[in-house]
Amino acid sequence: MIVEGRVGSKGELFPPKKIREKLKLKPNTRVIYKVKDGRLIVDVIPSIEEVSKEDKPVKISIREFYEFRRELSRNAEQ
Repeated sequence: MIVEGRVGSKGELFPPKKIREKLKLKPNTRVIYKVKDGRLIVDVIPSIEEVSKEDKPVKISIREFYEFRRELSRNAEQ
């Protein structure tokens, strides 16, 4: 999607409505701005509620975590 926007007199960025809707940007939505290869990248910071609803990529118990950590430490010492 390519949409033209504008920069305000104080340097504010005004993303057009189509972009705000596509990114689900609401008032007070937190974002991260990054510059890469001369381009501005805007990433939405998900809320704690949104993150907690996502499927977890790995399911591991505390016991399994500590056992894995001990194994890593033993291997690192060798």
